[in-house]
Amino acid sequence: MDSSSGKSTSSRCDIRSGLHAIAQLAAYAGLAPTTRNSGSSIRGEQPSRRGKKQVKRAFFLSAFAALGDSDSRSYYDKKVGQGKHHTQALLCLARRRDDVLFAMLRDGTSSSAGSSPN
Repeated sequence: MDSSSGKSTSSRCDIRSGLHAIAQLAAYAGLAPTTRNSGSSIRGEQPSRRGKKQVKRAFFLSAFAALGDSDSRSYYDKKVGQGKHHTQALLCLARRRDDVLFAMLRDGTSSSAGSSPN
């Protein structure tokens, strides 16, 4: 990947400009839970159907690929042990990776090749 394609991706999806909280990035990506209600009925927390589909897909693919890492796998197994299904546990892992990405953008740091951000 050359630097020009990286620049076009960052300019097309510049998430640093308007996001001031971790929850905003999760909502932007569609990873934040939403409450479904119809006036009189509240059905609890559900996965969001909003957000940028491409960003959400990138986080899901990242989370799925991270299952090979021991830290990410232990977090995933912990969520499955809490009674979550595969998709729910993967969503939790994607949200965790989203939080790490936000912290990296906020602090201006980058991930080293030897360490994984869970």
